[in-house]
Amino acid sequence: MVGLDTSHVSAFSKLLHDASAPHHVPGARVVAAFPGGSPDFDVSINRVEKFTTELRDEHGVKIVDCISQLRGECDAILLESVDGRVHLEQFREVADWGLPVFIDKPLTASSAEARAIADLAAQHGTPVMTASAIRYAVPFTEALANEEAGAVTGGDFYGPMAFQDKLPGYFWYGIHFVEMLYATLGAGCVEVTAKREGAQDIALGRWADGRFGTVRGNRSGAHTFGGTIHRETKSTWFDVSASPKPYYASLLEKILPFFQTGKTPIPFEESVEVIRFLEAANESAETGKPVSLV
Repeated sequence: MVGLDTSHVSAFSKLLHDASAPHHVPGARVVAAFPGGSPDFDVSINRVEKFTTELRDEHGVKIVDCISQLRGECDAILLESVDGRVHLEQFREVADWGLPVFIDKPLTASSAEARAIADLAAQHGTPVMTASAIRYAVPFTEALANEEAGAVTGGDFYGPMAFQDKLPGYFWYGIHFVEMLYATLGAGCVEVTAKREGAQDIALGRWADGRFGTVRGNRSGAHTFGGTIHRETKSTWFDVSASPKPYYASLLEKILPFFQTGKTPIPFEESVEVIRFLEAANESAETGKPVSLV
């Protein structure tokens, strides 16, 4: 693991290591980690010590002083740093190791950096995957898999959207429902129009094939994720919290096959477009004008 400043490292380690857990994910162990942490980001640096201690003392993880010391210690990398601003720099250090790399959300804090990761990955032949765990939440994936009502015509998704200065606007929590939007409609958004009023944000994406999708971020009321998938003859609503299975377990069940095969379940160009969508939504929310993605 690279970056021990997020609750994800604890959740992943428990799911991978505890064979008695109801949603244990077999097939891998966390063996070594670099703590990292961003000194200018309180929600990062203030959590490093807690999670480093937990992984070392409870899970037997070897803690190293720099990323280069992880080389030769592992078969794959979970790049977990909660601060998307450091992901490109950290990926540069491991891109030529010949190992598959999972990069936790957000992939980066700008579309230029997302494209730089894509270029590095292509240059070195490095398999890379990134995703929000919410993309694989059981209620959402079950709703998306039900194709009885025909082709998808659109989608509306929502969730909590607190603000963080270092990862502004949609980059902090907004990425979760934007990932659901892309899992539903796929790549191909050409324009984003966003509005921000008090505790509410909403963004409308227009796809090249004429479909529309929306995302709504809330800073008041219920802090749950959900949405509606629209199809030709029916619309299906879902609530992410309706399943007892942790979405972290569902995400790990996608990550481990990726580590084994080097084949990502999400086209990386789609992941790059997700970052561009977040960027465009932030710009549109500030200017009040539509922003082109192409």
